[in-house]
Amino acid sequence: MNHWVYLITAIVSEVIATSALKASTGFTKPLPSVVVVIGYLVSFYFLSLTLKTIPVGIAYAIWSGVGVVLISVVAWLLYGQKLDLPALIGMGLIISGVMVINLFSKTAGH
Repeated sequence: MNHWVYLITAIVSEVIATSALKASTGFTKPLPSVVVVIGYLVSFYFLSLTLKTIPVGIAYAIWSGVGVVLISVVAWLLYGQKLDLPALIGMGLIISGVMVINLFSKTAGH
């Protein structure tokens, strides 16, 4: 069960780091830049722990898919990013893919 906690931690820290990357304005602002570096270090560390149990392809699919959707939501909330219908449909397909992996794949490390 720890592998799911590790994966969620990796995803959340990656979303925080990516959000701070936008705020760092090309690493010209110190505090957001520090958050970026720490966030990505934490994310990759916990992703590496996840890979002890979950196959790399499955873990990466979940990490990147959920990360894409969450960072899009954060960008919409914090930065006013517009999400049109094709973007929303695409994100729905990503979520569907992650659900299929978790519900039906025997390789997902259940």
